[in-house]
Amino acid sequence: MAEEKQNSSLDALRHSTTHVMAQAVQELFPGTKITLGPPIEDGFYYDFESPHPFTPDDLPPIEARMHEIVNGNHAFVMSTHLVEESKSYWRARGEKFKVEMIEDLGTPTVTHCTHGTFTDLCRGGHVPTTADIRHFKLTKIAGAYWRGDEKRERLQRIYGTVWPTADELTAHLLRVEEAKKRDHRELGPRLGLFTIEHEEGGSGFIYWLPKGAVLRRIIEDTLKDYLSAHGYDFVYTPHVARSMLWKTSGHLDYYRDNMYPAMELENQEFLLKPMNCPGHILIYKNGLHSYRELPIRYAEFGTVYRFERSGVLHGLMRVRGFTQDDAHIFCRPDQVENEVVAILKIIAEILSMFGFKEYDIKLSTRPENYSGTLEGWTHAEGALRKALESVGLPYTIDPGEGVFYGPKIDLKIKDSLGRQWQCSTVQVDFNNPERFRIHYRDEKGGETQVFMIHRALLGSLERFFGVLIEHYAGAFPLWLAPIQATVLPISDKFLPYAEEVERELKKVGLRVSINVNADKIGAKIREATMQKVPYMLVVGGREAETRTVSVRTREGKDLGALAVADMITRLQSESAGKI
Repeated sequence: MAEEKQNSSLDALRHSTTHVMAQAVQELFPGTKITLGPPIEDGFYYDFESPHPFTPDDLPPIEARMHEIVNGNHAFVMSTHLVEESKSYWRARGEKFKVEMIEDLGTPTVTHCTHGTFTDLCRGGHVPTTADIRHFKLTKIAGAYWRGDEKRERLQRIYGTVWPTADELTAHLLRVEEAKKRDHRELGPRLGLFTIEHEEGGSGFIYWLPKGAVLRRIIEDTLKDYLSAHGYDFVYTPHVARSMLWKTSGHLDYYRDNMYPAMELENQEFLLKPMNCPGHILIYKNGLHSYRELPIRYAEFGTVYRFERSGVLHGLMRVRGFTQDDAHIFCRPDQVENEVVAILKIIAEILSMFGFKEYDIKLSTRPENYSGTLEGWTHAEGALRKALESVGLPYTIDPGEGVFYGPKIDLKIKDSLGRQWQCSTVQVDFNNPERFRIHYRDEKGGETQVFMIHRALLGSLERFFGVLIEHYAGAFPLWLAPIQATVLPISDKFLPYAEEVERELKKVGLRVSINVNADKIGAKIREATMQKVPYMLVVGGREAETRTVSVRTREGKDLGALAVADMITRLQSESAGKI
């Protein structure tokens, strides 16, 4: 309850600041039209239509005018107006967006909020006066479309942040600066992990470079070994299927806008898959299944394709083609709770292994429009709730936010900066088993509809990779590092010994590189440090003579000389401990 109150007061502060910013912008740039400005996580924004193209140089004068406004100590005053009265008011000021908003509301009255000489269309939720707004900063400018429709007016969006105290504002700005340093879109290409092709390959598709591919293989192998030991069978499904499959699954009805256009082949229509579940269902349908066989668990690193608008593409976080660590479990109704318990335990162990030990959990319940029976929903929601309580994981209810085919559990992990990322999900599905008529032979020899559980541990591998990069700022723990150590010969004279050291480490499965460039040793160390290689093994005459390596870490620590065998033991021990 205290957290809800804090969020409410922060929203009121941020919402109030948008009014002040809108006033400042309109005063400084005549002819600017206002649309709307909501509070968002960590700040606020307002969208404007203006003949003036905003630039970062405009932010300081806008901020200065905002400070003048807040110093006026104007009260935020709400007033109620009949719709036609309000529309006349906004038409007289040329505010076409406000008129459209009122028409869309469909209510007999609307409310305005006035502070000083400025009025906005507003439902309320403000601090008492402008004097309560002190600690704010405008942060960036971006483009937007009215109502998010690229066919409508192009707008300019100004973002900002505001906090109750100066210390909180300072702390937030420091977090933002640190986040910029960790931005996977900058670090990934610089560290040789991935690239995003735009010209020849098209936007929104990821190209994994060799070092990134090594890290991806480590992630996949770790999950494969773990899941195989926990009763999962790995399968592979095609990337395309006939449109009738997606008609049966409901995707053509519910998800068509996110799917790529159809391909006509031999008078048949094919579609790229946006999800893996129909393929796993076809595998399940490949044979008859007894109640004794259940649960059956199919897992796949399945690549899917979803058409995302270019304006929402964002590095590895929002792409058009990505791979899910997907699994579908076919089980009896009485097995649902135990299966969810097992999944939650696996999720906790896997996330901890990758360095994520804090997360928020939500249980999303039956929406207004749903498929299946109330009895089925009650059973599934109860099973998810009992599973969470059995594992001892705290959670909150997200009422009505389940998907149409069943309730779900979502986990948002917290990274090293305290930011939340949606990764793991567990969903119960009544819809597809009914649509595809998938059953099992029960104890009496009859056919009973199977329950289906969708689950992803990491979600999209691309997105999780982006989170990993930012969580560790590219300095991955040794077991994940694409290159665990690099051998640095002081000169070409010692290259043969450097190659010998490299061979010894590779022989035991360690990931090692060697710098054969003619650079001086200082430059080689700087390059390895910039590439965030955990260990640098410097070799020269003394090392070649004593069969040792001089060890430095990426943090700049000098560990002195170690025998090659001792270095191998150190690397193996640290990597096995996943620290």
